[in-house]
Amino acid sequence: MNRKKGIHFEISERKVLLRVFDIFVVLLGLYVLGLFFDFEYLVIEKTNYLPILVLVIYLALFGTIFELYDLQKSSKIDVTFRNIVLASSTTVLFYLLTPVLTPFLPENRLQIVYFFLTIILSIFLWRVAYMTFISSPRFYKRVLLVGEISHVEHIVKVLNQSDPNYKIIGFINCEKEALDPIKFKGLKEFEPEQLLNVITKFKISEVLVASYNSETITQDIYHDLITLLEKGFTIREYTQVYEEITYRVPIQFVGKDFYKYFPFSRSNQNTLYLFFHRLFDVIFSVSGLVFGIVILPLILIGNLIGNRGPLFYIQERIGKNGKPFKIVKLRSMVINAEANGAKWAQKNDLRVTAFGRFLRRSRIDEIPQFINVLKGDMSIIGPRPERPFFVNELSRVIPFYETRNIIKPGLTGWAQVNTRYGSSVDDSLTKLQYDLYYIKHRSLFLDINIIVKTLSTILYYRGQ
Repeated sequence: MNRKKGIHFEISERKVLLRVFDIFVVLLGLYVLGLFFDFEYLVIEKTNYLPILVLVIYLALFGTIFELYDLQKSSKIDVTFRNIVLASSTTVLFYLLTPVLTPFLPENRLQIVYFFLTIILSIFLWRVAYMTFISSPRFYKRVLLVGEISHVEHIVKVLNQSDPNYKIIGFINCEKEALDPIKFKGLKEFEPEQLLNVITKFKISEVLVASYNSETITQDIYHDLITLLEKGFTIREYTQVYEEITYRVPIQFVGKDFYKYFPFSRSNQNTLYLFFHRLFDVIFSVSGLVFGIVILPLILIGNLIGNRGPLFYIQERIGKNGKPFKIVKLRSMVINAEANGAKWAQKNDLRVTAFGRFLRRSRIDEIPQFINVLKGDMSIIGPRPERPFFVNELSRVIPFYETRNIIKPGLTGWAQVNTRYGSSVDDSLTKLQYDLYYIKHRSLFLDINIIVKTLSTILYYRGQ
């Protein structure tokens, strides 16, 4: 089968592309500015390697914090421009505040304005080009889904939401006893015997096999897939792609062979990693408590005006290996908020006080939990500690729910920075998928990623 493969970029490739070209166009813009105008604040030449390196680090750091490398947001011109301005403003501010590593302030203050505008304009023009060309349909990865009808709609919805460039063109029902065709919006169903022709006609880049039970795949489809594989065609299993694109473990599709999906990260038993993880917990917690003491007078005033009642509340949560412990938080709800029993946290929850809403959105209500971290009940990073009532309820309906308790719960975590507080069983399932992804891929790099995303959550005032 002769087939011309389309050009496309994987998620990791696009993120690297954005990072590399953001830095390249900024340095190019500054070089051109110095070449044709009287700009001397930062000259792009070998002797200035340290100031240039500092600028690159700041651009990469604040670009991440202000979500310049979120692929969904990078496909929207208005959101992208806002994030570019925020990231550039913060980069320039920090650059000016570190004169030991960066050039001293120029006598002509307009040089700073030129510096600032060049960074914004360079990145913005490149991002417009990215949206016009790289993010255009010609670079989409075109995928054919082969699977069972019961899975199709959920898989298509999640993958399309997670990666705008991953386009599922159609699907083939692989079940032996084919049901009547089911129409999904924007998705065409093909007959099994059309598999090879569809790949050629629609320039398919990848076949995604989404079968819960491989025994349901018909012999003809199986033979065609083997033929494609022998010709070097890309065929992947949907849980692998689901995890790669969404950064979640598709726990609802894992059956009796669950052990295939849980080769948990070796970092969970790595003594050196755990030592530095605990050291970070202690240092960060002490710093957090000091910050809490500094702002305590403001918290007391706010509590007196808009929160009237006890400042703290203590509640039982489930920790590592299912061991219960007492958590300490700043009270954000009315007194006796759960007099009628435990309830899910809701958006715009009426039980949350005026000052409590500020505490939640700014994450200041979490500060007393640093005490729990110092005691060893919690870590800075890990699954959110849940209450015994909800753990018991969710364990009955969500498979592997208690697996999240094999590590310490955390103040922040992969689930917390990627989704809002759970207000239903479905939300809890999504959070569990993120938690298991963290446990499975736990590493220093992922921990740093979570800390940076947590800063984004605080800066964008997204607490709940």
